[in-house]
Amino acid sequence: MTKTIELFTIGFTKKTAQDFFENLTQSKVKCVIYTRVNNVSQLAGFAKKKDLEYFLKVICNIGYIHILDLAPTKELLDDYKKKRITWDDYEQKFNNLITEREIEKKVSPELLDGSCLLCSEAKPHYCHRRLVAEYLNQQWGNIKVCHL
Repeated sequence: MTKTIELFTIGFTKKTAQDFFENLTQSKVKCVIYTRVNNVSQLAGFAKKKDLEYFLKVICNIGYIHILDLAPTKELLDDYKKKRITWDDYEQKFNNLITEREIEKKVSPELLDGSCLLCSEAKPHYCHRRLVAEYLNQQWGNIKVCHL
């Protein structure tokens, strides 16, 4: 019997630092996997690369890793943000991208178990982190996803 992988996802916008870090701690997340192209964005001060890595370690004893292969291309994201393509188009193009990248070979079940995919979107509905989790579950069939 294959072990079930517990995978979390979270967005950092519309959250205070306290809510963000307490949510990760209470969920017993072991590693945050940053899934955005740009990890030095000004969207949330506590979510910038060096700051986030430090806060996760010191406040929560949680690891940090940035995996660019789990992020959309800048062009694809721009096309969606600037409304040149619909969400449905974005979803199809992003799924094609992660299929081509074979992300299931670039992350291990061991890394994902207890980890949390991080992006900026407050909710997972229109966010690529949900698509990554769903794709990996289709590939492996043993992922329980919890959106924080």
